[in-house]
Amino acid sequence: MYRKIYVPLDNSDHSNACVELAIALAKQYGSQVVGSHVYAAKMHDYRFKQMEFTLPEEYQDEKELERQRKIHDSLISMGLKLISDSYLDVMVRRCQEEGLPFQGKTFDGKNYQLLVEDIQNSDYDLVVMGALGIGAVKDSLLGSVCERVVRRVKVDTLVVKNTQPLAEHNGSCILVAVDGSPQSFAGLKTALELGKHWNRPVEAVGVYDPYLHYAMFNSIVGVLSDQASKVFRFKEQEKLHEEIIDTGLAKIYQSHLEVAQRVAQDDGVALKVTLMDGKAFDKILLHARRTQPWLLVVGRIGVHSDANMDIGSNAENLLRLAPCNVLLSSRTYVPALDYKAETSIAWTEEANARMKRVPSFVRGVARTAILRFAIERGHSIISSSVIDDALSTILPEPALKAMGIAAKKVALEKAREMEVTTYVCGQCGYTAREQCPVQCPVCGSSSERFQMLDKSMIETLAAQEGETTEEQTFDGVALKWTEEAKKSLWILKDAYLRRRAKARIEKTARVQKIGTITRDFVLPIIRETAGILSKLEDGSPGDGHLTWTDEAAARLDKVPSGFMRDMTRDRIEQIAREKGATAIDLALVEEGIEQGKKMMTEMISNYAQGGQAQEQIHQAASRGVPNEIENLETDY
Repeated sequence: MYRKIYVPLDNSDHSNACVELAIALAKQYGSQVVGSHVYAAKMHDYRFKQMEFTLPEEYQDEKELERQRKIHDSLISMGLKLISDSYLDVMVRRCQEEGLPFQGKTFDGKNYQLLVEDIQNSDYDLVVMGALGIGAVKDSLLGSVCERVVRRVKVDTLVVKNTQPLAEHNGSCILVAVDGSPQSFAGLKTALELGKHWNRPVEAVGVYDPYLHYAMFNSIVGVLSDQASKVFRFKEQEKLHEEIIDTGLAKIYQSHLEVAQRVAQDDGVALKVTLMDGKAFDKILLHARRTQPWLLVVGRIGVHSDANMDIGSNAENLLRLAPCNVLLSSRTYVPALDYKAETSIAWTEEANARMKRVPSFVRGVARTAILRFAIERGHSIISSSVIDDALSTILPEPALKAMGIAAKKVALEKAREMEVTTYVCGQCGYTAREQCPVQCPVCGSSSERFQMLDKSMIETLAAQEGETTEEQTFDGVALKWTEEAKKSLWILKDAYLRRRAKARIEKTARVQKIGTITRDFVLPIIRETAGILSKLEDGSPGDGHLTWTDEAAARLDKVPSGFMRDMTRDRIEQIAREKGATAIDLALVEEGIEQGKKMMTEMISNYAQGGQAQEQIHQAASRGVPNEIENLETDY
């Protein structure tokens, strides 16, 4: 795969790590290794001439000045050339020890410009370079040379951020981001091959963002005129976005992960997949901090990028912030299913016209989903009816109606919706109403991963937080906030982050049909927005001051993830602060869990007084869904 590997050298710790990693890769692929160093003799000569007027008077004699120029030029040019050769000698010896062919190069000039020129004019398959060089300081994240080079080359580039020996990372996984783009699928193929060779597990992650448009609408509603607001029709727009993004986009991104699993299966690799919701780079970064992979593989550009773009925004952020080595995949690969669909299936004129009615922001991913649907069912021509069938598997009925594809009446009235019990998937956030799914249609999780939420339970919790006040969202939907929930927002001191968190809280509450927003509901979102991770998630303290023992973290990991685990964690940390503890041990965790059991028992008991709880619990049990008390007893 990588026949020729290029390594820029500067004798820094990161550069030395690049040498070892490049040699390991070259041994795997039987590659030729090319090392290079750029020195700056011309720049030093220019600087010396600029400083000549500061020399002592005896050196400013014309003959003496000329002699000094020659001495300086000779020493600098020769000295820097000798240093460059010494850098290369280290790699020459290592390649000789491993029996690998090596070629050395040195250049005089501007470092990043000459590196880019060499890469563009050569046939390298992979560039391995350090994230930082010899000029790095404590707060450096990405060196200027590295950043300028990766923006200007179109070759797979492995940016080395971890300087520990390769052997110290045995067992660490390879994480690959999949968004349906050919670059991401090529990155998947690379990750699978590296995983097989070095016996490392590979995990693919996909991220869809159901919050972006809500936050955007929320920010612009205050600046539009009444006439513009009427033309834009906020309520209809948000309803369409909620239905399409929250369900349809999730299923499409899950289908990318399913295709990735097929590719991995063909390569003989068992691939773990994870679907997340939120801002792509942020979610992947949080996941990387939790799982501590050895390597993160991302496409240089994403599924929505123009082909001429230098680097996508998500790739750029991850390159700078990821706590591990990063491979930017520039090559492309189209999975057999998608390739066959694109090349062997024709579209009728009516079908092409229908696709123009799909909102532009999802048209590309919708086309991919329709092609996959068609080929899986044996169609060779996509007609208007095939589009109907395909989209009906992706989008809910209200969205189909809004797009002119279905004409059936939509379900319940808004007041009725607020009374319906809601079930939220703890893995991907998919929301179901009235009945707990046997299996999540998005990520495939079983019914045990679903968290039951209903209006009565939420309001019981809200009553414990004092009075509530009603606020209206940008499109007129009324939501109640407890005082504790509103105060919790001010944990975020930055006004922009606070507005963004509030928009996400409102969006999540609306999707889950929750009419009253409580402190326990908002805290996980606030924590994510602020970038604060708990010990359970990534090994760091929950509030920046408390530390967790390994036994405490392991015990808390048994709590069902999502809403319940977040509540339990917050309760334990609150107990620790009340006791003045700086560390959370197993005893504190057990105390917090016991309080959680007691509170949940009281909530169910209060709800049962309404005469409905026992029947709903019985129905849940008949479906094989454990009720909350059973969850607390068995899962804890």
